[in-house]
Amino acid sequence: MPATQNQGWLDFEQPLVELLDRLEEVTALGAAQEVERIQKQIEELKLKLYSQLTPWQRVQMARHPRRPYTLDYIERICNDFVELHGDRAFGDDPAIIAGLGKIDTVPFAIVGHQKGRDTKEKLARNFGMPHPEGYRKALRIMDLAARFEVPILCLVDTPGAYPGIGAEERGQAEAIARNLREMALLEVPIIVIVTGEGGSGGALAIAVGDRILMQENAVYSVISPEGCAAILWRDGSKAEEAAAVLKMTAPDLLSLGVIDEIVPEPPGGAHQDWDEAAKLLKKAVLANYYYLNTLPGSELVSRRIARFNSIGVFQTPENNPRQ
Repeated sequence: MPATQNQGWLDFEQPLVELLDRLEEVTALGAAQEVERIQKQIEELKLKLYSQLTPWQRVQMARHPRRPYTLDYIERICNDFVELHGDRAFGDDPAIIAGLGKIDTVPFAIVGHQKGRDTKEKLARNFGMPHPEGYRKALRIMDLAARFEVPILCLVDTPGAYPGIGAEERGQAEAIARNLREMALLEVPIIVIVTGEGGSGGALAIAVGDRILMQENAVYSVISPEGCAAILWRDGSKAEEAAAVLKMTAPDLLSLGVIDEIVPEPPGGAHQDWDEAAKLLKKAVLANYYYLNTLPGSELVSRRIARFNSIGVFQTPENNPRQ
């Protein structure tokens, strides 16, 4: 079986997989003209497939099994990175990566969700769903960054916070709420990038920042499409319909003012070229950092609070009896 068949492609990508398999075959045969022709077909098909994605297809892209995760980006954008472990209260949570590193010459505290690749790692990292100790670890590192006036970069990619009994017993809601409050008050630049799934409070707990960015094929929502469909229609199979009404894609959220910028991805998505995706992400991080670094800490805090207070503001008619 060709290698491309084993790499976790999505259903709508199968025409592309067939061309890639064909390219492998003709390359092995040394047919130069045929290789060039198929390469051209691949680029044309990528443009067609990925330029007209539906909201549900973007959800699938955000969850793509070949999509780069936090450690993949750290490896490519950091000159060096030292991971720090534990919340100094209960234990360490592998679903959250937290540590210190340099991007070019700029030191950053970096916090992000980490999913797993194979079954063993997925279980070890709890599928990227943090426990309370994960959020407390993240806040510990962010507090450390604030004390030493180091900017913070948060990479968001989680289905949500872990809803298990143990997590609730150890204060999941309190841990998330504390992060929201404390992140709002940190007097250092905070850049947040949703790189995959931004799911509910599990994402928001490390997403209170001065600049909120999303990669082109990421999604960000209060609930998953499956969960929304189960609540609204009592039918989880209507997830595709829910994805459309949730307005969870980057273009939708940019138009609503929930995010500030869309980070482009390589042709075909970040999973097609990790190195290029990392270059684009790094460029966005540094551009936003150099802007935010000109602002005093007190102004960062006041702007940050005002920014989140403005989300979801609405007006009602003066004759509304509920006023």
